[in-house]
Amino acid sequence: MPGRSDIQTFELRTATREEMIDITPQVRSAVKRSGVSDGICCLYCPHTTAGVTIQENSDPDVKADMVAHLNRVVPKNAPFRHDEGNSDAHIKSSIIGATATLIVEDGKPLLGTWQAVFFCEFDGPRERSVRIKVVPG
Repeated sequence: MPGRSDIQTFELRTATREEMIDITPQVRSAVKRSGVSDGICCLYCPHTTAGVTIQENSDPDVKADMVAHLNRVVPKNAPFRHDEGNSDAHIKSSIIGATATLIVEDGKPLLGTWQAVFFCEFDGPRERSVRIKVVPG
């Protein structure tokens, strides 16, 4: 029913330990399916070693630079108390964040010319999910 704001979930499979995956097409589809013309699109990553962000998608070096810089800031082999081998992934997830919010205008998520929505994996490869709720405004 158009205008409903139920939570939509989509699944994805990550391929490497750390990567940024463009999920903009899935977000656009979710907004379209919601039937909301104007409002807010909330994205939520229900994982403690992954996140979502909005970033440039024109130059693939931006994704590579982000992952490389996060690795310099939070190296995998740093001395952590949590001994599962993924403490760095937990910290990177907190830095990036578990949520993103987009304005919906004319039935589409409002993004800048070079922007895209990314799922950020820090402890893959894994089966992951993203939840989306589109709320009329």
